[in-house]
Amino acid sequence: MIDYLSGKLVYKDPTYVIIDVNGIGYHVKISLQTYTEIKDEEQIKLLTFLHIKEDAHTLFGFKKEDEKRLFLLLLSINGVGPSTGLMILSSLSSLEIEQAILAGDVATIQHVKGIGAKTAQRIILELKDKVGKGGTDASSTSLGFLKSSNKIREEALQALITLGFPKAAAEKNIAAVLKKTTGEISLEDLIKASLKTS
Repeated sequence: MIDYLSGKLVYKDPTYVIIDVNGIGYHVKISLQTYTEIKDEEQIKLLTFLHIKEDAHTLFGFKKEDEKRLFLLLLSINGVGPSTGLMILSSLSSLEIEQAILAGDVATIQHVKGIGAKTAQRIILELKDKVGKGGTDASSTSLGFLKSSNKIREEALQALITLGFPKAAAEKNIAAVLKKTTGEISLEDLIKASLKTS
């Protein structure tokens, strides 16, 4: 798996970039969010996700961790492929997506091209406990805190999976701990508490 690319920005388009990494040009699909963030950097680092199909290997790039995390969450929804995920991230900011999911705002998500009412409802239903901080109102939470809590949540999830927990059980435990927690929690405390939650 290619986790990130760091190199010279050779070409930039609203839908993709070409990055030269030691003489190899990588074609990376991006959202409008990432396009806006890149500006006119000569040297660039993008977090990446490699999507493999029988007939194609496609790289998707993200300037920020929260955008990549949301993209992967969207891909976990039945009926949402990489192109649709990128379309959602190009139509709404990461914060707008999280707020719409937490508020159960089907209309906002349905405004995205290619998203029907059923898919929008599925996104909200399946991701409500996975975005923000265990279901708190994102509009009353600073973006910085959302990012740090999401990073801790992801690291804790990976740790629990490495320890042998099934992904669904690990996510449920983490959500249960975060729901009871007021304020911030350290990664170590979150993992420990999640291990104790049955």
